[in-house]
Amino acid sequence: MIQMTNYTGEAAYIVISLIDPDGQYEKTLYVNGDDPEWYHSMEEWWKFYGRKRHNIDAITGATISGGGRAIQVIGIEDSRIDAGYRIRFESAVEDQEYYTTDVEFPLTSENIKIKHEGKGFIRYVRMMPN
Repeated sequence: MIQMTNYTGEAAYIVISLIDPDGQYEKTLYVNGDDPEWYHSMEEWWKFYGRKRHNIDAITGATISGGGRAIQVIGIEDSRIDAGYRIRFESAVEDQEYYTTDVEFPLTSENIKIKHEGKGFIRYVRMMPN
């Protein structure tokens, strides 16, 4: 679950990525924002995604407005937990800031059970493992 801060302006684009143990993008897990015209505003992710243009149609959803909340189902292989991987939430709002690591934390058995505070447009992220 992603809970946004009470900011004003356009709805936020959010990219959720799996980061490998070397700090490199491995996989795009979810994108909030279904207009590819704005993907380049997620600068660091765009360096990864823009080169190969992976098909992400099946994992895109609506942008999230200030104060809003969204729940996404993302798949993370069990082999990535407690193996040095991280999950990163990037956020950007038109004509405002871009936060490369609005929320980022190691994928550990303990971390996927707790709330993680954001640094930008995201107030917090809470994982709900099944």
